[in-house]
Amino acid sequence: MQFSESWLRSLCNPPLNTEALCHVLTMAGLEVEDVKTVAPEFSGVFVAQVLTVEKHPDADKLNLCTVDAGQGELLHIVCGAPNVAAGLKVPCAVVGARLPGMDIKQAKVRGIESFGMLCSSRELGIADDHGGLLVLPEDAVVGENIRSCLDLDDHLITIKLTPNRADCLSLLGIARELSALTGAPLMPPEVMPVAAVHDTQRTIILDAPAACPRYCGRIVRGVNAQAATPEWIKQRIERSGIRSISAVVDITNYVMLELGQPLHAFDDAKLSGGIHVRYPQPDERLLLLNGVEIEPAPDMLLIADEKRALALAGIMGGEPSSVTAVSTDIFLESAFFAPEAIAGKARTLGFSSDASHRYERGVDFDLPRLAIERATALILACGGGQVGSITEAVSPEHLPRRAPVKLRPARATKVLGIDVMPERAAALLRGLGLRVAQEGDHLVVTPPSFRFDIEIEEDLIEEIARLHGYDNIPSIPPVARVAMMPATEFSRGPMQIRQAIAQRDYHETVTYSFVDSAWEADFSNTTATAQPIVLANPIASNMSVMRSTLIGGLVDTLVTNRKRQTERVRVFELGRCFFRTSNKNNSAPVTGFDQPLRLAGLAAGFAAPDQWGVPPRRVDFYDIKADVEALFSPHELSFEPLIHSAFHPGRSARVMLNNQPVGVLGELHPRWVEKYSLGQAPMVFELELAALLMTPPTEYAEVSRLPAVIRDLALVVPQTQPSSAVRNALLAAAPALVRDIMLFDVYQGKGLSENQKSLAFHIVMQDTQRTLEDAEIEDVVAKLLVVAQNDFGASLR
Repeated sequence: MQFSESWLRSLCNPPLNTEALCHVLTMAGLEVEDVKTVAPEFSGVFVAQVLTVEKHPDADKLNLCTVDAGQGELLHIVCGAPNVAAGLKVPCAVVGARLPGMDIKQAKVRGIESFGMLCSSRELGIADDHGGLLVLPEDAVVGENIRSCLDLDDHLITIKLTPNRADCLSLLGIARELSALTGAPLMPPEVMPVAAVHDTQRTIILDAPAACPRYCGRIVRGVNAQAATPEWIKQRIERSGIRSISAVVDITNYVMLELGQPLHAFDDAKLSGGIHVRYPQPDERLLLLNGVEIEPAPDMLLIADEKRALALAGIMGGEPSSVTAVSTDIFLESAFFAPEAIAGKARTLGFSSDASHRYERGVDFDLPRLAIERATALILACGGGQVGSITEAVSPEHLPRRAPVKLRPARATKVLGIDVMPERAAALLRGLGLRVAQEGDHLVVTPPSFRFDIEIEEDLIEEIARLHGYDNIPSIPPVARVAMMPATEFSRGPMQIRQAIAQRDYHETVTYSFVDSAWEADFSNTTATAQPIVLANPIASNMSVMRSTLIGGLVDTLVTNRKRQTERVRVFELGRCFFRTSNKNNSAPVTGFDQPLRLAGLAAGFAAPDQWGVPPRRVDFYDIKADVEALFSPHELSFEPLIHSAFHPGRSARVMLNNQPVGVLGELHPRWVEKYSLGQAPMVFELELAALLMTPPTEYAEVSRLPAVIRDLALVVPQTQPSSAVRNALLAAAPALVRDIMLFDVYQGKGLSENQKSLAFHIVMQDTQRTLEDAEIEDVVAKLLVVAQNDFGASLR
């Protein structure tokens, strides 16, 4: 909510500067989000009156003006504004003045000296209007500094309110808070009942009393709808971010900002019979003030007469019954609508309004009559008219109840850590308009009608903390025994995993857990029966489901970097994925959610940064395979072929640890590369964090002083035979003196058929106590060859 500081100070003016005032509001829970001046810095501009206007002899669009700026002598100024005329009072920048972006000097314009400049609002930096001079009120004092004349040293304050503080969606509500916080007197506007001079009324029928338990209406005849809005009202609403429309509409907006009560004015001549507050009839339609024609949903409350719907209750008026420049009789509406009857309705229709913003949070249900009296007095002062009596329909049993809340000062002392005396607590709460009575050693507090957020004792304790001042509550460090947390050598923490992958030149990203449903369809590899978890109320249409894979967020990060011409991208994310789980017992199945932590990484572009020592090479499958193996070290991994919707079918693998799947890796599928305009296909992996956190116990191994013996074994196997299966079988059959078996060559070509390949292994043998003999070395090689022949049909190449 934005408002003028000077308007706030007219209701409560504590001896604080702007910065201190904003700090007080922020620390009380009314967070000041922005503070800015009404106009930029400038000087040397005064109120001036144009005395004479003559045509420039050498220019058709220029005029020679004689101006009295209160400087002791008349000024001759050349002006090109189309609206300049004798008798106008306008801003005049004299020689030496400093305006935003320019300094005013004596200048010769088409041969005639000009001693200053007459200014528009754009040249002063207070508006974008450049259609002519800024015309000042007739009562402006010639020679007065324009900053004081237009109150341009005022500040615009924007506060960010929590939904429970609807009472502060008005200047009076903020002033009430400021008075309670600083002790400065509250000066609310004086509202006196306006005496009726005619007895014309409209009957009001509450057909939906639970949704609208109070409705006030009044007819004002003979209003001059073309009367100009008083400058002080226009200035205040415009500085609150509301555009000036007409005197009647401006006054209803002014009262809403001042008191917090939304109002609406109907053209009384366009109404038929009584006023009904009801729900829609079948096929009923309504054209709103924003030009949108709607068919209200059955739960949308309407204001109607005997013939048709007039307005969407608590949200927006209708165009056919609106006040226009030719309206003379108006019907003023001031009502209380239950928050649950208004909440979410405007959002369903795709727009919002100041009225709905207030009603869905809660408006003072005792305020409608006071607000309609305030608006009536302002309309009479501005556009005249004859006032009728107020018609009020009320359903007392449906009005909100304010139940007393018990406050124990001892409990407040324990919660806040400060001494809360009953007298002090009572004084603070009374400052907010709460009724306080003491019963024994506790207080009984009755919230006022404008507070919807006080229901339990903790609410009152929070109010005491706010008013006492969070800055005044001492910060006392807790005293407790410190015990060292147990740490096991068989596991590591997520931060160690982050550090390990960062050392592989990856950068961490953090993305939303709710994602686009298209990402789930593209990357999750889910079946038709395993549907994603859909959000009931997503914050955006492209964030409608909970993610079951981290790949989508990484691809989106790559898309963003590609748009910024970043070629080499290496990113990772550690986060939760979300799945439905179904637990069946003897009765009905129970559906829940599983939220495992995963680690995913993406590498795109070149394998290494640009440098002179290594020729450029694109990252490939084996680069990220090495990264995954490094993350799992010292575990021994195996890899199996993988069919996955996110990956290239021939360039992907399932990561296996102890014969259990712990992740996937591979090249992104070509169709997703094309769909997301990625250019070169990135390499991606996704791993279960639980498996990464496990580390095997450290075991001592003696380092042999004797040289190792290496024998090579080249085996011809079927072309489809995975090398890892052959290596694992050889390792399982090898005696203890075999330290390692390493694949160092894969050959296909001349000398082999098309369905064959050659796998060449290093057999590393070593003993810690003795030198191996040739016979036992050859025996080991022969045994391994037999295993390969028997298990895989291999032959020695």
